[in-house]
Amino acid sequence: MKAIVKIKPEKGIWMTDVPMPVIGPNDVLIKIKKSAICGTDLHIYKWDEWAQNTIKTPLVIGHEYMGTVVEKGSEVSRVFIGDRVTVEGHISCGFCRNCRRGRQHICDHTVGIGVNRDGGFAEYVAVPASNVLKVDDRISDELMSIMDPLGNATHTALSFPLLGEDVLITGIGGPIGAMATAVCKYAGARYIVGTDLSEYRRNLALKMGATKVIDPRTESIKDAMKSLGMVGGFDIGLECSGSSAAFGDMVENMYNGGKISLLGLLPSSTQINWSKLIFKGLTMKGIYGREMYETWYQMEMMLSHGLDIAPVITHRFPADDYQEAFRIMEEGNCGKIILDWE
Repeated sequence: MKAIVKIKPEKGIWMTDVPMPVIGPNDVLIKIKKSAICGTDLHIYKWDEWAQNTIKTPLVIGHEYMGTVVEKGSEVSRVFIGDRVTVEGHISCGFCRNCRRGRQHICDHTVGIGVNRDGGFAEYVAVPASNVLKVDDRISDELMSIMDPLGNATHTALSFPLLGEDVLITGIGGPIGAMATAVCKYAGARYIVGTDLSEYRRNLALKMGATKVIDPRTESIKDAMKSLGMVGGFDIGLECSGSSAAFGDMVENMYNGGKISLLGLLPSSTQINWSKLIFKGLTMKGIYGREMYETWYQMEMMLSHGLDIAPVITHRFPADDYQEAFRIMEEGNCGKIILDWE
């Protein structure tokens, strides 16, 4: 079968022929219809420090995808041939303390599809049946293919109550920040203010429902608050940028008792004004992946009952044109990019 593979430890990825996956008794084989490029895939493509320390080549990459079940193992009873499905990308062990207390997303022994084992940028992928999700038929194939990153955005946004709250999102124009914007609006936030360095992505965030988006190099968050008539700080902060400066601005502009979801991977050298965090009584929560499987339930209910994230998909390519897709992804003037395998 055809697959997009990280063949060797250097910048780049390659389309090549690889053996068909072999399924075990608890697995299913999925014929891929749509997949989407993630920031993680871009790290692997660029072969940065994280990728060098994480990826073992050769590897079929890709963890955002959907397709149709074409084969199932002898022990699989709840997934059927012909099912239209997507997949939770983290395989948990099921036996560690976190798994047994309902925190599978922070399993002690997580294996990432497309990171630690072959993924879904291929004509077929084999996955555990327990990771497979059938969703409402009203959710399109394209939206199904990006439910994995939407899950990150949903987990980030819905970690704290949003009704009537003022929300600050750093890195708001990236795909996760943009989708989190739509979730916040759907969940009843009052003002959603964001910062982003990219004009393209600031405009994307506005399409996704942001109240106001600023370039922090030319406008301050305090000025944005003033223009909206805000007299206090922000109740909720969603850090999606991975920028030390942006995180510092967020802490500075939070209201007393505010709550911050930390999704962006901040540099180890990040410094903040800890006295602000302490005296403001702020709460911070680290966000990793999706809560399994509550976040998936929340996504399905929102997508089938009015949540519109369609504007976040900005480019579509046949899978054979993956190099052009990654070029655009590297430039950054895009939202989500879909690869079509049909």
